[in-house]
Amino acid sequence: MLETSIPNHLNMNNPYRNIYEQYVNEASFLWILRSIAVNEPHNDINDIMELENRIDAQLNGLMTSMEIGWEVCEEGLVLCEPGEVFTATIIAMRSHESTKVKLAVDVGLSSSSTMHGLISAMGWLSEDIANTWIERFLSGKDLRHKYLGIAACSARRKDPGDTLLSILKREDCIQDVMLYSRSLRLVGELRRQDCMPFIAKAINSDDQIIRFWANWSAVLLGQYSSIENLKPYVLKPGALQEMAVQLAFRVLAVDSAREWISELSKDKNQIRAVIKAIGVLGDPHAVNWLINKMKDPLYAKLAAESFAYITGVDFDNNKLSITEPDNYPVIPSDDIYDDIVGLDDDENLAYPDSDKVASIWQKYGQKFIVGKRYFMGELITSEVLKVKLQNGTQRQRHAAALELAINENGMPLMNTRAKALKI
Repeated sequence: MLETSIPNHLNMNNPYRNIYEQYVNEASFLWILRSIAVNEPHNDINDIMELENRIDAQLNGLMTSMEIGWEVCEEGLVLCEPGEVFTATIIAMRSHESTKVKLAVDVGLSSSSTMHGLISAMGWLSEDIANTWIERFLSGKDLRHKYLGIAACSARRKDPGDTLLSILKREDCIQDVMLYSRSLRLVGELRRQDCMPFIAKAINSDDQIIRFWANWSAVLLGQYSSIENLKPYVLKPGALQEMAVQLAFRVLAVDSAREWISELSKDKNQIRAVIKAIGVLGDPHAVNWLINKMKDPLYAKLAAESFAYITGVDFDNNKLSITEPDNYPVIPSDDIYDDIVGLDDDENLAYPDSDKVASIWQKYGQKFIVGKRYFMGELITSEVLKVKLQNGTQRQRHAAALELAINENGMPLMNTRAKALKI
């Protein structure tokens, strides 16, 4: 943990200080709420924008007095919390003062938790401010700063040009697992075909994180043979399994996907991964199995979500949801890539009435062709995906963005967790 003391120059008696303290507290807390909200199943882009407008109001309030605003931000950095790092970084970079930026960045780089706030701030800032600092970070000698620059490019889907090639070539950068793996990931996000030789080199790395992101990006660049290299990640519980499932079952042929799901289902501890894979694949072949899983409180909500991904059925609008039973379990997330961990991954999902769902599927299921892939009740097309990017919930938008990148050659993978903009 980075040790920071409260600066002696803070004017604790300023009569307006409490207002600025409130700005910092509110901005930092609202950022935490947004970090959760961008992955929740019931929020759409308008919900995210509403939160972001509230955050911007607090940040703008801090800018009305840079002196007092920064003093309070500086005090908040002592906590070494991601929300306070986010707020302080925004104010520091808007001030254009290097000493302020250095302090915020140093605290932000002190842990994986504070790093979330730092990178988020880099994605939040206006293009002119962000680009200036991204260029400084990428051109510096400190590999931590290079990582921050690459991560900021990832958040903004900004192409760093030849700098990315340089990082992928340099031996010191290759030895830095965080920097190297994030750079490999950016290649896929931006669909940088010119970087494919470097991806090919990294595919067989001894490091599992580097190997994962190399193969992940190779698939996004159209090298579908790399799907087989993602199979170990699909089958093994862990932080990378979710991302492997989300990509692999959108690219695999349906017959191969069913074989993988069958293999995955042999492990009784992998039922949640099986349910997610079925929803990602979109083949109605397994719908009856999903309906059966809705009878189990441990899997009911997740099975309903996968059912909706395939069929497009809205549980609330069709009155297919019921109150959670008394024995409903709380299922925390242990994904290290989550902004906030320890939350119930199924919170805010509908709890299904399995009998009613079975009845509606019996009535309308014949409209779906087994062996075809569906997304939200429709055969997958670019037009369908673009509509869902606009009006879908956050998890639907994440899925639509990935499907769209796979379906359209050269199209960057849209960051659906970035600061919301009207599409």
